Amino acid sequence: MLRSLLLVIICTMTILAQPTPAPGPAKGLPPIMPKTEELQLIEGKTKELEGLLRALPKTDAALLTDVEVYAKAGRFLLEFPQTFFTQDGIRQAIAVLDHGLDRARQLQKGSADWASAKGRKIHAYRSALDGSVQPYGLTVPESYNGTQPTRLYVWLHGRDQTLTESSFIYKFPNASKSLTYSTADLGQITLDCYGRWNNANHWAGEVDIFEAIADVSRRYKIDPKRIILRGFSLGGAGAWHIALQYPDRWAAAEIGAGTYPRRAQMPGFPDYQARPLRIWENILEWSLNAFNLPLAGHDGDSDTQTAVIPQEPGKPSRGQLESSLRVRAQLEKEGFPSEGEENNWRVKGTHDIFLISEKTGHGVSPLVRTRLDAFLKEHGDRGVLSPDEVRFVTYTARYPRAHWVSIDGLAQHYERAEVRARRDATRQRYEITTRNVTHLELREMDQLRELKIDGETLRAKAAPQLVLNKTGGAWRIGETKGLRKRHGQQGPIDDAFLEPFLLVRPTGTPWNAAAHDQALRILARFDRVYARYYRAHPRIKDDKDVTAEDFAKYHVALFGDPGSNRWIAKLQGKLPIAWSRNSIGVGTQTYSADGHLPVLIYPNPLGPNPLAPKRYVVINSGLTIDEREYHGDYSMPKLGDLAILKVQAGSETPEIAFATLFDERWRLPQ
Repeated sequence: MLRSLLLVIICTMTILAQPTPAPGPAKGLPPIMPKTEELQLIEGKTKELEGLLRALPKTDAALLTDVEVYAKAGRFLLEFPQTFFTQDGIRQAIAVLDHGLDRARQLQKGSADWASAKGRKIHAYRSALDGSVQPYGLTVPESYNGTQPTRLYVWLHGRDQTLTESSFIYKFPNASKSLTYSTADLGQITLDCYGRWNNANHWAGEVDIFEAIADVSRRYKIDPKRIILRGFSLGGAGAWHIALQYPDRWAAAEIGAGTYPRRAQMPGFPDYQARPLRIWENILEWSLNAFNLPLAGHDGDSDTQTAVIPQEPGKPSRGQLESSLRVRAQLEKEGFPSEGEENNWRVKGTHDIFLISEKTGHGVSPLVRTRLDAFLKEHGDRGVLSPDEVRFVTYTARYPRAHWVSIDGLAQHYERAEVRARRDATRQRYEITTRNVTHLELREMDQLRELKIDGETLRAKAAPQLVLNKTGGAWRIGETKGLRKRHGQQGPIDDAFLEPFLLVRPTGTPWNAAAHDQALRILARFDRVYARYYRAHPRIKDDKDVTAEDFAKYHVALFGDPGSNRWIAKLQGKLPIAWSRNSIGVGTQTYSADGHLPVLIYPNPLGPNPLAPKRYVVINSGLTIDEREYHGDYSMPKLGDLAILKVQAGSETPEIAFATLFDERWRLPQ
């Protein structure tokens, strides 16, 4: 037993220590760097396109964005020339810029043929997250006429190490349709998400899905009740977490393969890292959310792709088929066994199916493709319906909602919180049971006459929405007072970068030069790494230029100390740390201010209502994940809600002296 445990620990730490190979055309081969004349040509075309954009009338923001994304593709290749990767990448970049110039010249003449074109084409949107322009691919069928709402299929792509904006824009219009990708033509529009490159739709890649859907819905007549999520391989890894953590957003989900995460089950991580891992890296334990979401899991029976991070010692793997096998097994543990023939299972009590393509590797067979198409048609025809029974599980208020039920407070974050809510057909009588839940929001309560929760009967008037809180072991109607962890205000530090954010650079005189310089190195690293892998430079302002409106619009990340950053100075006495020129106090512990730097997230006390702030303030941090994890299947928040870092000259990622998670009231743990 001890020997097995040691092997698991060694395996875990070895894999975590290994750097992810740099993205490139092939393992072991360096990317091809463009020749001087090639760079000059690309730079010239980029500048020409940018000049045309500046001269165009600002009358149609969507069409301008559709052109700007081509200039952005060129500009980012010039900033990161190692991401041309191959000679084909250089050739493609030139073709993309020529296409962008053609679009710009069309706008000069008052036309835009791509806007009404059918088939496969590129659009773009401006991200509220960071202000960047991001591309997406769209396939519009010949049958679309804009008179009736149509269904939308959302596709999450597999791994492509060379998929810069330029590569995506070039490849998408002419890409061959694989059996895995292709579906029966039901008149649907298909959205191919760029997803900020290769990240299994985490962080900015998660936001990309919903921002792209919103942009498509502004341009085309989309039925919001008939949006279907699909993904395979790396896109399957993304689709597992997006489907199960947003189960009421989709008419159905088709998920092929996808790596199966394991770090949440591994020993060796400190508490402030291990507990947040349960958000994404124990996605199997979110499987119950497929109760209300028609879900089809599938892969080939001979898949040899990497399945587990890390692979369990001595246990044979079935490749990425492991993911759907284990989700199906978890549903059985939840009380929903499968029935049917081998390789074609239906989960009793749900709409879920699990299929295996026989004599097939990392892909799908024609037989399974036919079955999947029938599944998508059935549930696309049906659309999202509000069920009379909701079964929902979450580990964080970040992902709180299933249909008419939201969990907006947990007794203990990162532990399983569960609700089972049932109503009669008249929507008059409701019976609810909960576990690890302290705040509950109920919608569609207009006909309410009787409400029972955890054995209590509550007196409540019918209303579109009810808010319940559990205090002293008893449920009550209404909100509680005071600061608490709730949806969008629950941490960890990285959570601030899932919604619009602003970085604030200091301009004053620092208390301690070495610590101040450390803060600036962290800021510079985040800007550089985020730009390379998430394809955007974050918004940055000097502290003297920040306004009260910025605090209302954004989560604000402040860098420096109370001497150098005027907004950090305004927070003195309002945060759960004591920061002076000489020391940093955290509870009973004290650290030297010249040799340490505090990093934290906290509900912004500078907001209009300190008891119910709408935004975060972050001190001295961007995303805390490793650089290699920006470009991988999963990424681990490293610093919890609060950390004290050691000042280390020249280091952008200094050692951790102390780190922790705040309790449910945003207090230091006892």
